[in-house]
Amino acid sequence: MAENVIEVTDDNFEDTVLNSDTPIVVDFWAEWCGPCKMIAPTLEQLADENVGTFKVGKLNVDDNRETAMKYGIRSIPTLLVIKEGTVAEQIVGALPKDAIKDKILSAI
Repeated sequence: MAENVIEVTDDNFEDTVLNSDTPIVVDFWAEWCGPCKMIAPTLEQLADENVGTFKVGKLNVDDNRETAMKYGIRSIPTLLVIKEGTVAEQIVGALPKDAIKDKILSAI
């Protein structure tokens, strides 16, 4: 995992995401998901380019079903932009980098 990308789990979701003082983009993904692998480098770039503006976290839905179910994740990749403990934006699918960045920045 890239230096500026955080691993998010069921166990650390509250502390890492909901209690974050910086907006965080949580990537709900799985190892077998082709589109998830396609956007992974984009998310790593966005994490590196936006240090201090927002964080990027990755949550494997196969290993962390509780959180995925709680947020109604039915399709992956799904990105949730969470600001002050609340979902500010949901992005579904493998979109181009500029589209993802624009949606994130407009939500925070």
